[in-house]
Amino acid sequence: MSKLNELIAQFCSDGVEYKNIGEIAEVGTGSSNGNEAIDDGAYPFFVRSQTIKAKNDYEYDEEAIIIPGEGGIGEIFHYVNGKYALHQRVYRIHFTIDTINVKFAYYYMQANFKSFILKKAVSATVTSIRKPMVEGFPMPIPPLEVQREIVRILDNLSVLTAELTAELKAETAAREKQYEYYRDELLKPKAGIPMVTLKEIATDIYRGSGIKRDQVTEDGIPCVRYGEIYTTYNTWFDECVSHTQLEYVSSPKYFEHGDILFAITGESVEDIAKSVAYIGHEKCLAGGDVVVLKHNQNPRYLAHVLATKAARDQKSKGKVKSKVVHASVPSIEKITIPLPPIDVQERYADVLDNFEAICTNLNISLPAEVKARKKQYEFYRDQLLTFAETGKTILTDRQTDRQTDRQTDRQ
Repeated sequence: MSKLNELIAQFCSDGVEYKNIGEIAEVGTGSSNGNEAIDDGAYPFFVRSQTIKAKNDYEYDEEAIIIPGEGGIGEIFHYVNGKYALHQRVYRIHFTIDTINVKFAYYYMQANFKSFILKKAVSATVTSIRKPMVEGFPMPIPPLEVQREIVRILDNLSVLTAELTAELKAETAAREKQYEYYRDELLKPKAGIPMVTLKEIATDIYRGSGIKRDQVTEDGIPCVRYGEIYTTYNTWFDECVSHTQLEYVSSPKYFEHGDILFAITGESVEDIAKSVAYIGHEKCLAGGDVVVLKHNQNPRYLAHVLATKAARDQKSKGKVKSKVVHASVPSIEKITIPLPPIDVQERYADVLDNFEAICTNLNISLPAEVKARKKQYEFYRDQLLTFAETGKTILTDRQTDRQTDRQTDRQ
């Protein structure tokens, strides 16, 4: 950043001027409703989220910053240069002076606007942004040469961060696909290994009893609701995340160590009847739309084999895509799986547990790396975008919070 330092020393070594947004820009909302969006519209249609919709007509043709008036309070979602439509509860900031690089203003507001809004609100809960709040935001106006260099640096950093994020996500997906391929190959039908239905190996199979969301408590009897099988548990688990009180359940149905749980209601044909093994030692309650399979096999093996593509295809067979998809005890009983001897089941389960652990660790470490790189980008962005007011030197310790505090105190 030696060039930027040179520009700062040359053009604004004594600090920069600040002006409130209301002094240097037009601030207003659009006039479009959300239901006016169409799939193949000719122009971008900015609504109250990061999602960009489309319309066949436009309201503005300009360079501007777009922020939500409701929803993502204080977020700076979009920079636009060209024709666009705008939702009636979304603000546009169009600068009316030629000494502001709009992309520079976009980056600066990304770094500082949210904390400004939250401080202005003091302890109140902010549910919407009003025009005077936007107009009162102080914007530094360094010389254009400095603004352009900052934009160039941050554009490059943004591209690098986006590329790294995409690479890490692709790596995660590739490892998961590799694990699924290995698992499916290892557990596919083989000569000498009998194929059995779940009905043949079940010592009992039954549905749980309904536990409503508002019946989940801090403590009590451990329980599993069907949605948690999709969102919370992976292949197997040894401890329930939820609890309830026995008096809430009129006909309690329990599951115990080794049982397999199936979620028989869901939103996707592909995921219906997702199953998970319980290997804990507490006696737990099964919620409604949960089917419990008792057996004398290795539970971890059953959990892995029931997650293969061959088993998932059987679970989804005959199901119709709709808002809610259902499975049943009879359809689960018909699922056919290869069943080697118990000692072989255990070896398979150990191998797949180890492989799955590697993928799980990757799924934890890679998002953490993405988060760290994003934080690193934000740190450099904030360093670049912290300025002293005219008459003061540029801050050498560019801390955004301290700068924002000072700016707020001016209001």
